[in-house]
Amino acid sequence: MIKQIFTPLTDQIINSLSVGEMVHITGEIYTARDAAHIRMVELLADGHPLPFNVNGAIVFYAGPCPAPEGVPIGSVGPTTAGRMDLHSPKLIAHGLKAMVGKGLRSKAVREAIVAHTGIYFAGAGGVAALMSKSVKAVEVVAFDDLGTEAIRRLTVEKFPVIVAIDSKGRCIYDRGQENATTPPPPSSWL
Repeated sequence: MIKQIFTPLTDQIINSLSVGEMVHITGEIYTARDAAHIRMVELLADGHPLPFNVNGAIVFYAGPCPAPEGVPIGSVGPTTAGRMDLHSPKLIAHGLKAMVGKGLRSKAVREAIVAHTGIYFAGAGGVAALMSKSVKAVEVVAFDDLGTEAIRRLTVEKFPVIVAIDSKGRCIYDRGQENATTPPPPSSWL
């Protein structure tokens, strides 16, 4: 069964999800990669507001391809989440509720997720074209000079992800652990 959730996320929504569950997200999510994370943390350090309200927000670690004519976005798939691990705990502590990426997260990110009722969703690599079909609208909201790494607001409908780290810290990548789960194949996400 695929759970349907809507943004912005609340603690109640996050606590209702368990590691390994398939989820469809509907609402707004924001793309942000390495360079955007560096700038956001610098803004916070300098006492400036972030370019979007992170409270209850989802950040998707992606740099979309240019949009072909007639669609809002080109292929958009997850990048390796570990590249954002240095900065993610600061954003989580500031109100960020969820992230979408691929791969393992650091101990510090996992601890921040538990401490602040967050969640980490995984998207499977290689399904960028599938994920782009869930995007209904795109708008650059900050750091346009970063090109594909600019922060974009995506309006999504039934955006397919899997709970990789739930609010209790259980992780899909923990092999040999009692809470380990084998993710379903991407074809079953729809």
